[in-house]
Amino acid sequence: MTNTNPSPPDLAAALRARIAAEGPISVADYMAAANAHYYATRDPFGAAGDFVTAPEISQMFGELIGLWLADMWQRAGRPADARYVELGPGRGTLAADALRAMRGAGLTPPIELVETSPMLRDAQQAALPAARWHDDAGSLPGNAPLLIVANEFFDALPARQWLRDGDGWHELVVEMAGDGFRRVPGPLLREGTAGLLPSQEHRDGGIVELSEVSTAIAGGLAGRLARQGGVALIVDYGHARHGQGDTLQAVSRHEFADPWTAPGEQDLTVHVDFEALGDAARGEGVRVFGPVGQGAFLRAMGIDLRAASLAKASPGRTEEIVAARERLTAADQMGRLFKVMALVAPRWPVPEGFQG
Repeated sequence: MTNTNPSPPDLAAALRARIAAEGPISVADYMAAANAHYYATRDPFGAAGDFVTAPEISQMFGELIGLWLADMWQRAGRPADARYVELGPGRGTLAADALRAMRGAGLTPPIELVETSPMLRDAQQAALPAARWHDDAGSLPGNAPLLIVANEFFDALPARQWLRDGDGWHELVVEMAGDGFRRVPGPLLREGTAGLLPSQEHRDGGIVELSEVSTAIAGGLAGRLARQGGVALIVDYGHARHGQGDTLQAVSRHEFADPWTAPGEQDLTVHVDFEALGDAARGEGVRVFGPVGQGAFLRAMGIDLRAASLAKASPGRTEEIVAARERLTAADQMGRLFKVMALVAPRWPVPEGFQG
């Protein structure tokens, strides 16, 4: 849990000053500060960045999501005031592909993007000049059905971590270690004195994670859907049931890195707890479908037919198209670890892709 390598002086120095003044900080606070700096100061996507997301792999991903949204909209009665909403839209690649597919189905909704990074907003504006931007979901329109997409959004939200030993629960905290940082157990916590503690069913010796920010956002979106109508499609990597274990990881230049080195200079993520998101959403009155594996969802939505159509139109790209389809759907690539969940407003139709 220890790393003493020097960190970049800007954010690392600010964190050291904060810890010196306040004492050790939670893993969630460390992760929040690191990712806020990281996304505000770079475009991390693509081969030249730190990681590649599904929309950058193939246009098929965004197109099939767009068709899924258009199908839900059509079967809900084609509400004229529906809005396309994306949380953390990256470069705008997914939205551009999805909106192109929607247009073919007669749906051309206004575009609402939730993004805080000035650099990424510039890229999104180039791809989607008609979009409107929001710092958070709280300022989204409150009087129209929402067609929401969140692809690899929740994994970057901060999570708290706890460790249970023979004495009880300890929240894991981050302290200074030389010029770097390390994660250590904090003081023993008493039941009822530290807010939300993990359930007692977890065995000793394991780390338990909870992203309170994620469940709050999922609940807030679900509440809007219950009041306004619409759907939300959440795509991310994670576990279908509450899990136990340390899933915090750092990625830099397409390789795993040490999370306790260079805060703000590499992407920090945790696996999404889909059960927690679903519980939060159900509590607001929406129906929850899934999660199902990304591969199963994309196959149900017709990725094989779409790949064949693209290959027929561009025979010279057949190998590339087939490789992209496999990367998105194969169980040993993105098809199983990445999962898809739908939140559906009351009186909206049952979604495709979640049967069987």
